[in-house]
Amino acid sequence: MRPLPTHGLLRSHFSPQAFPYFKQRLTISGLQKRQTPLVVTRSLRTQMKSHLYIDSTPKEVSSAPGLHLITQSTPNGQATQVLLEELESAYGTPFTTTVIDINTNEQKKEWFLRLNPNGRIPVVVDNTRSPPFPVFETSAQLLYLADHFDKDHKFGFTDPLEKSEAEQWIFFWHGGGAPYQGNLNYFSRNSPDNDFGITRFKNETLRVFGVLEIRLSGIYAADKQPRHYLVGAGKGKYSIADIKTWTWIKYWPALFTQDEMKEFPYLLKWVERIAAREPVKQGIGEKYAKRSL
Repeated sequence: MRPLPTHGLLRSHFSPQAFPYFKQRLTISGLQKRQTPLVVTRSLRTQMKSHLYIDSTPKEVSSAPGLHLITQSTPNGQATQVLLEELESAYGTPFTTTVIDINTNEQKKEWFLRLNPNGRIPVVVDNTRSPPFPVFETSAQLLYLADHFDKDHKFGFTDPLEKSEAEQWIFFWHGGGAPYQGNLNYFSRNSPDNDFGITRFKNETLRVFGVLEIRLSGIYAADKQPRHYLVGAGKGKYSIADIKTWTWIKYWPALFTQDEMKEFPYLLKWVERIAAREPVKQGIGEKYAKRSL
């Protein structure tokens, strides 16, 4: 097989005059670059927006300005709800909300799947961009909002190592704690006679609670001092890592007895500390009561 020609050979063998298609379409060093008129860009943006929004898309979604959240007040939904409330409190960041009822499978309809093919809440649509930019998966939403709307890094970090630590704790809960606790909740509610499933996921959930207790207690820290929050120097700083984890763990009374939780005193203090924040109260409050569209 003959080797592919170099750019020099391209210039000598494939003249733009001989190939109008290349002249118009290819962007190769040495060839004429394609010029994209502004009107084409606007047209493309309009097409991409219409691809996201269709006739069945609720008007409050398709016509929303700025940030728009589609949610239900589950642990995953609440994490993004809380951060948006925190951003509004800290910066006055405007956002609007559509609350759906996932029991009606609204999230499986085409209008929703165009925004999140996985058919799960929540979804954030950033309408400050053209075309609008949808973000699914709660952890991805927290990171996106922190990157683009938390200019003073009140809920994130500038230090690369602290930022990495925050990501580690977010992913720890996303990939471990949330699935374990979610399955425990599922089996407890829907298959209460399944002792194997309940025991397995209860033990795993308690195990990850123990991991958080180690972190918050400071037992293995250099200074042996307890922490107020998961990430940050000293006692730590309230951040998206705490938000991601807290919206799940706060439901412990529905799954565990006080006797089962007595081994996690620092974790329980952490739960109470975050629950006292006003934006957190707003983020899990009546504003997000589910309804049908």
